[in-house]
Amino acid sequence: MTTRFRSPITLVCIILAGMILASCSTPETIQPIDSTELQTVTGRDLRIVTGQTLYVPAYSELLLGNDGRTHELVVTLAIHNTDLDAPIIVRSVRYHDTNGNVVRSYVDEPIEVGPLATTGFLVEARETSAGWGANFIVEWVAEEAVYEPIIEAIMVSRRGTQGFSLLSLGRVISQTEAVPSEIEAVEPEETAPEEDEEAEETE
Repeated sequence: MTTRFRSPITLVCIILAGMILASCSTPETIQPIDSTELQTVTGRDLRIVTGQTLYVPAYSELLLGNDGRTHELVVTLAIHNTDLDAPIIVRSVRYHDTNGNVVRSYVDEPIEVGPLATTGFLVEARETSAGWGANFIVEWVAEEAVYEPIIEAIMVSRRGTQGFSLLSLGRVISQTEAVPSEIEAVEPEETAPEEDEEAEETE
């Protein structure tokens, strides 16, 4: 019986082909990005003083005509805390499609963004399910008076020698203020009635 040996070149080609197929078959998980070490806010009651809910347009694709042609964009939602001293707390970040349906919720628990810190969330170009009218709804609060954060969406893409870039600023659609029941009321001190300075005359 004759045993046939494969040449080293053939073996190398087989190994490389297997590696390429394995890498192609492994799906990539789209994860939110973040430039800071996030701290979740759990296990304590929040004493909210101020906050906002913002609508941020986010174009995951551009329409190139009436024939249905589109161009995909990478979307980055950036939340900048502009306060020098105090943190803000991001309660919710929801990504909606053109029809207003929720595609993804990025925040499971409230997260704290420190003074002058920035956090962000990424939508890859290949994720076009939200369509050209996508948007984010972002809710943030703070436990003391702070400067309003800057919340914006940056869209970029490149095709050949052409590049596309858009910037979309968030618009406030709801304002949160502390309700009277959350503010400790100061009870006025009771004072004793003043005694009459003049004594009653007796007959």
